[in-house]
Amino acid sequence: MDILKKPVVTEKMTNLGEKLNQYGFIVDKRANKIEIKKAVEEMYDVRVDDVSTMIYGGKAKSRYTKTGIISGKTPSYKKAVVTLAEGDNIDFYSNI
Repeated sequence: MDILKKPVVTEKMTNLGEKLNQYGFIVDKRANKIEIKKAVEEMYDVRVDDVSTMIYGGKAKSRYTKTGIISGKTPSYKKAVVTLAEGDNIDFYSNI
């Protein structure tokens, strides 16, 4: 099971990373906090102090086209906010 899908790189998460040493990830919906902690520690070689998770439900979306209204839904996902130990950090931009 691929636990970490992608990092959340937004302005808000960047500020949390600088000030509180917290980083966000989109994770598999079936993953628990212990699995997320192990995956982050193995992939980035850091020590994790705390993991907070939240599940976002999909939003209903609709758009108007020539043939009428098309309704749909965005997918739901699970987000994890990981707090690292003092002195550790993750650089998402190092491989660019």
